[in-house]
Formats: sequence, C-alpha cells, structure tokens
Amino acid sequence: MATEDTENTEEFLLPRSRLANERLHALIPGGAHTYAKADDQYPENLAPVISHGRGAHVWDVDGNRYVEYGSGLRSVSLGHAHPRVIGAVRRELDRGSNFVRPSIVEVEAAERFLATVPTAEMVKFAKNGSDATTAAVRLARAATGRPRVAICADHPFFSVDDWFIGTTPMSAGVPAATSELTVAFPYGDLAATEELLTRYQDEIACLILEPATHTEPAPGYLAGLRELADRHGCVLVFDEMITGFRWSEAGAQGLYGVVPDLSTFGKALGNGFAVSALAGRRDLMELGGQRHSGDRVFLLSTTHGAETHSLAAAMAVLTTYVEEGVTARLHTLGERLAAGVRDAAATMGVGDHIVLRGRASNLVFATLDENGQPSQQYRTLFLRRLLAGGVLAPSFVVSSALGDADIDHTVDVVAQACGVYRKALDAADPTPWLAGRPVKPVFRRLA
Repeated sequence: MATEDTENTEEFLLPRSRLANERLHALIPGGAHTYAKADDQYPENLAPVISHGRGAHVWDVDGNRYVEYGSGLRSVSLGHAHPRVIGAVRRELDRGSNFVRPSIVEVEAAERFLATVPTAEMVKFAKNGSDATTAAVRLARAATGRPRVAICADHPFFSVDDWFIGTTPMSAGVPAATSELTVAFPYGDLAATEELLTRYQDEIACLILEPATHTEPAPGYLAGLRELADRHGCVLVFDEMITGFRWSEAGAQGLYGVVPDLSTFGKALGNGFAVSALAGRRDLMELGGQRHSGDRVFLLSTTHGAETHSLAAAMAVLTTYVEEGVTARLHTLGERLAAGVRDAAATMGVGDHIVLRGRASNLVFATLDENGQPSQQYRTLFLRRLLAGGVLAPSFVVSSALGDADIDHTVDVVAQACGVYRKALDAADPTPWLAGRPVKPVFRRLA
C-alpha cells in the first residue's frame, strides 16, 4: 500500500515525455545518442525529454521547469544559450560554416587555445572526445613503436573505440586480440604503475588518465607519473575532457604544474557545441602533419572537425573563462551547493548515506544503503524526489549560470528528499518509494 510519500511523487507524471521516450526507442538504439542520457539512468517513467533550456534551467515537453546540473554531460558550463557564445556562432553562420580549404577561423581558434593552455605547443580540433583520445593513442604508438596502452582503471570512460570499450562489460563486437593490448593501472599508486611498466617492459606506448576527477591527486603523484613515463620511454596523456577549464583556465595541467606529452579537451570547450581538441608537444603532434621525414600518421581527418561556428563557440568560451573568471565562479557555486547539501543530509540523519565527492566545480553524489554500500535503489529514490521538486541532477556539477536562488531551491528539495531517504533507511527497504525498477549502471553486459 502506498505511503503518503509515494502518493506525493506519483502526482508528478510526465505523460508527454513518456510518449516521446517510446518514440525515441522505436527509432534510435538505446533511445538516446549517449548512453549516460538514456532513460534507464532515471526512475521508471520519470525521464524528462527536454524541450529547451536557458541559463541554468531546462523545460521538458510536459512544461515542467528544472534547475539543471551536469548540463550536457558537463559540456554546458556557462549555461544554455549563453549570449556571448550564441552571438559568436551566429556571426559565423552568416559567413558559411565549411569550405574546401581551411578557414582563417581555424588558425585564430588554435592561437586562442594555445594562449589559454600554454603547456601545449600544437593543437588539432575534432568533434568528440573519443576521436581525440584515440588520436593520442595512435600518436603514442607511432612515436614509440609499441603496441600496448595503459589506462587508469579508476576512471570510467576514455573512448567509444575498441582499445577502450573492449575493456568494459560492453565489449561485444570487439576482438579479444584488440582488448588484450590494453592494460590498466590504479590511480594514485606509483608502485603498481611501475610494476606494470616493468612487466611489459618496452611494450607500453602510453599512460592515459584523467589527471583528477572525483579524487584529488596526492602531492607528487602526477609528477611521479611524469618521471615514470620518461624513465620507461612512454607517452604521458592527460584526458582533460572533464578537468579542462573546470579545474583552471589552463586545465588540470596548469593547476598542478605537471606537463603531459599529449592532452585531450572537450565538453566545456564548446559550451554545448561540438568541438574537442588534441594538444601537446610539437614533435609528437607533427607526426600527424607533413613537416617530418618519418612514416605519416593518419591523425585526425574530419570533414566537420573545423566547422567555423563550433570554433567560434570555442573561442568565445575561452575568452569568457579568462575575462570573467568562470573557473573561480564554478568553485564558489559548488562550495555553496556542497555546504547546503551536506548540512541538509546531516540534519535529516543521512549524512553518511548521501555523500558528495569531487572538486567543488565537479561534484557528484553517492547514494549508500543502510550498510554503507552503493545502491542503485537508493539512487532511484533520491532522483525521484529531486525530479518531483524541479531539480534535474544526475550529478551536482554546476554551471556558472546558477544563481543563489537556484542553489537555495536545490538545497530545500534535497532536504525533502533526505527525509524520505531516512524513512527508507529506517525500514531497511527503499522499495515502497521506487514506483518501478531501479536506475541501471551504464556499463553492464546485458541490456
């Protein structure tokens, strides 16, 4: 029998979104173009389909407005339809977006990027992060003549390409021989990484990792990786898809003062427009060019990689970050949100069960059960209450468009959700508050 709490959530219905999700699944495998956006990541029948967004808010096709976090899977860090970015894009659209030869915008965007990330010497733009990270791996293999790639086992995603996806539970379609060329090392453990490099002596082309995400690097860790890569003759690659600009305007490499050989950027770079970047040492990057005497490397060759409007968006984003101190604002907003959420959780007696992790500009939350173990069921309960309160938050990753009122509202909704969470913990069973199947992990072997 439904409790008062479950009755209240059942009043929050999304009939148009539900129909739209059925249409999506009928025509698009998985019902979305990114697995992390799929409706199985949300409570059953409560996966809103978005109509439009502005600033820190989005509206679904049912007419509900939400305060949104993790916008565009962390790509929209300035808020939706940011006027400076949209203005730059519109100016280029009137001038044409793609030509038979490079546009002058390409060199201007490269100059702006390298001025913002001065630890890199060359840059090449693409449309998505997977292409950029795979290009980094290819460069490393070409430069070293080695076959193996060492990925950080504690970071969830690097690429849709076989060298990474073959290591996940969703490895169908990837030959085992390909997957066997990828090995893993634990984040923060230099001794284990050196053991791996020694075991596969002269076989590992590169170490690739996110320099930081949910865990800050221990003092000396990144510098230690730099030394290991140098000593073992492999390429050090920083995946800065998330840390780029959110950690500092010059990325995590600028913040921590450790320079990788290659690094990849995306997400925040375009504020929702499709643009990514591979950057790094001139001698490595030039292997994908024409000014060397060795074998040519087919680095990145994308028809749409240098569309003028996306590069204009990137330049506007870079300028806005530098001129307006966006990274500092993201940290300030995140700190205010984290303090409010932690206080609300503690007040309702669930401070040990709803746990915030990560840098203030990149907050995620863990939902733990009565035994302190991660729980998809409790995550479902929490997400249902947030959605019913007008908060769309698969994470608590902030955008600079958030205002104090948005954060205050979020904290109020979190407090209400924590009250229900406490009841479920006391019952040692969240099932009465789920109203359907629990949310599912992205990476799983069976659909």
